[in-house]
Amino acid sequence: MEVFDFAKQIFDAQPFTQLLGADLLEASADGVVVALDLRPDHLQQHGIVHGGVLSTMADIALAFAGGLAMGSDAVTSEFKINYIRPAKGNGLIAKAQAIGVTKRQALVRSEIFCGETLCCAAQGTILKV
Repeated sequence: MEVFDFAKQIFDAQPFTQLLGADLLEASADGVVVALDLRPDHLQQHGIVHGGVLSTMADIALAFAGGLAMGSDAVTSEFKINYIRPAKGNGLIAKAQAIGVTKRQALVRSEIFCGETLCCAAQGTILKV
């Protein structure tokens, strides 16, 4: 089974990811791209994407990129997120890439865009299960 097909099968089996409406667009040992078409329930009272949605997108991308880089099932141990600009538009794109990989963990960075605007960046440690 190809890496993308394997990752997509796992991605599509996650109930919370499906509830959010996220979609895995690209997946390889080099990184992942995750998309989300925005809905009104993703927004907060000011009409911008809720920070929890951005944080979830970062977590999803970080974990998948780390797991694929290690060639293993993986979970997030920790991550830090920096909100840069408000996310307002039709969709989000989260891109993540492992920047350091050992046998047991991966250090991964992610950037989340709303259109062409970089909205936030995250970095986290992903553990092999």
